[in-house]
Amino acid sequence: MKMIRRLLCICLLGAAPFWGEAQELNARITINSDKIQSTNKQVFTTLQTALNEFVNNKKWTDATFAVNERIDCTMTLIINEVVSDNSFKGEIQVQARRPVYNSSYTTTILNYRDTDLSFDYTEFEPLEYTENTLSSNLIATVVYYIYTILGLDFDSFSPKGGGAFLQQAQQIVSLAQSQPSWTGWKAFENDRNRHALATALSDNTSDLFRDMWYNYHRKGLDEMAANPDRGRTTIIGLLPVLEQIKSARPTSPLLQMFADAKLDEVVLIYSKATTQEKQDGYKMLSNLYPALTTRMESLKK
Repeated sequence: MKMIRRLLCICLLGAAPFWGEAQELNARITINSDKIQSTNKQVFTTLQTALNEFVNNKKWTDATFAVNERIDCTMTLIINEVVSDNSFKGEIQVQARRPVYNSSYTTTILNYRDTDLSFDYTEFEPLEYTENTLSSNLIATVVYYIYTILGLDFDSFSPKGGGAFLQQAQQIVSLAQSQPSWTGWKAFENDRNRHALATALSDNTSDLFRDMWYNYHRKGLDEMAANPDRGRTTIIGLLPVLEQIKSARPTSPLLQMFADAKLDEVVLIYSKATTQEKQDGYKMLSNLYPALTTRMESLKK
């Protein structure tokens, strides 16, 4: 039922907006300040509570979600440095999962580590977001990942169904770039920052990835309960798309994003394949991810 309702939401989003009773996310946001020696860490507790309320109580789309249909996600802010009384540096780790049809299994759709987070925060200041206006690097970053999660989730249920949300994420990047002191948004800073990921999900190679993403989930994983062989064959047949992406753009963050979310799952799917399929899979995956071959060792058996 959850799957059917999500698909209905996507179809109706393309026709006419409507409002539902529940928000879209079941988010758990935590702040880890273990590296900070300050005796007063109440500010982090206050911020953690405020962020959870901000994310979970706000309507992010026009879609209807029942409470049990919310997208499960976590964000962990790790504080590495207190620059001043109200200024902090650290990183954010973001994870999101999606259910698999007719199964108790949930699959990871995002498992991303962003190591370039700096922000200002004064205890008890209101956390607010207005479209086309950014006043806080922290809120910009959190909202950017919310829209990225929504985009990947909706893309997994409908061909390019998350396009509007990925455009929202791209818009946040464009706005944040005008803030000279905000880190993580600039082009060419590195190939894993927010700008790089948003661009990769909207440039010429994104169609390849997003089509593969939909088929991987809807025609692959969602078929596994009814027909495991067909689901597995579909997924195995889609993986060469990653080779095409690497050939077109060797440093695409989509490659690492896929590995972080899916590599262990793909190896598990291969466990029921033929010996030849396993050998072919190991060859392909090890060429794609030479630094991660230890995670593929089971395919050599």
